[in-house]
Amino acid sequence: MSNKELVKAAMQALFVERDLSAIDKYWGTEYIQHNPHIASGHEAIRNIIAGLGADFKYEPGLVMEDGDFVVIHGRYTGWAAKPMLAADYFKVKDGKLVEHWDVMQEEVPREQTAAKTAMFPIA
Repeated sequence: MSNKELVKAAMQALFVERDLSAIDKYWGTEYIQHNPHIASGHEAIRNIIAGLGADFKYEPGLVMEDGDFVVIHGRYTGWAAKPMLAADYFKVKDGKLVEHWDVMQEEVPREQTAAKTAMFPIA
């Protein structure tokens, strides 16, 4: 499985299917989180999933791979008051996700953007 396929499978299993067994399967035991609002480690991931409401939805988008690094663009609905778009960056080592960085922004509806273009998905 390529690193790109690994990240897609991990995000699908954890955020779409909410399968907590995905944490041990895809995330390294020494997982490092670079988001300043989220702790490192498996327990922090479990807490995130446990805190998601019934209205939460994750939609994966474009995925790019560069060696040990993979970035996946996605839409998080129900994460905040308005839909959020994120570029989630992962470092992969020995078939596991070992580090994570992200950049998130509120999604602006197409009709409200200056260019009248959609922010998601990237096509």
